[in-house]
Amino acid sequence: MSLVPTGELVEQARRAGHAIAAFNVITLEHAEGIALGAERAGLPVILQLSENAVKYHGSPYALAAASAAVARVSSADISLHLDHITDISLMHLAPELEVSSVMYDGATFPYEENVRHTREAVEWGQKHGIWIEAELGEIGGKDGAHAPGVRTDPDEARQFVDATGVAALAVAVGSSHAMTSKDAALDHELIKVLRSTLDVPLVLHGSSGVSDEELTLAAQEGMVKINIGTALNIAYTGATRSFLEANPSVVDPRKYFKPSREAVAATVEHALKVLANATEKSLA
Repeated sequence: MSLVPTGELVEQARRAGHAIAAFNVITLEHAEGIALGAERAGLPVILQLSENAVKYHGSPYALAAASAAVARVSSADISLHLDHITDISLMHLAPELEVSSVMYDGATFPYEENVRHTREAVEWGQKHGIWIEAELGEIGGKDGAHAPGVRTDPDEARQFVDATGVAALAVAVGSSHAMTSKDAALDHELIKVLRSTLDVPLVLHGSSGVSDEELTLAAQEGMVKINIGTALNIAYTGATRSFLEANPSVVDPRKYFKPSREAVAATVEHALKVLANATEKSLA
């Protein structure tokens, strides 16, 4: 199958009143596991390549090409997305990498600078057919601008969307990046207000720390794109560690990558079914 543009998948989810999940890719096994989980769930999915993952590999080309190849041979509808991009030169590689969307991250700038840089990113995206997501109101789990406990102000968010023309907005409603326990408490009243205030899809970052029940409510209340990364790493690393502890003499990485990939697939399938269940409940 060919790659499906992120904007199409997000809009399909929005029209249907449910959420689509976006999972972070670090290794080839991540991409393969995500695709496998999507196939088993029978649902579309977004493969995300973060700026940090690109830096780890030293270049975006191999990881993007591998992810695109995985998407093409999958029976699931899959798109490619660049996540938390601060490097404009990396964003400008999106068309060449067959990436259809970018989350431009200007959150470390003062408000007016964030608006200016984000508007420039949107204008560039419109010229090149790239769907642009952005962020206002810091997401917890990072230093500085990303201090935990921050909440997006609805009025400021509306002004930001109007001033920049972004296609989607990542909002701070109680989740945090890189959480390894599912005990984040979302501000559901704020989600409802943001949904009624903004006319663009809402994006939830830091969803690995959000329980299934909280994710279900968030999807019902208006979150359209749900980003998940750390949960895959927990599953991947846990499976690798368990295998090597049980088989200390094994040196062939294929032996322990296989169960690790399977653990990613199972995590993805579960998350997608949770979001599908949210749709079913909202229609009941």
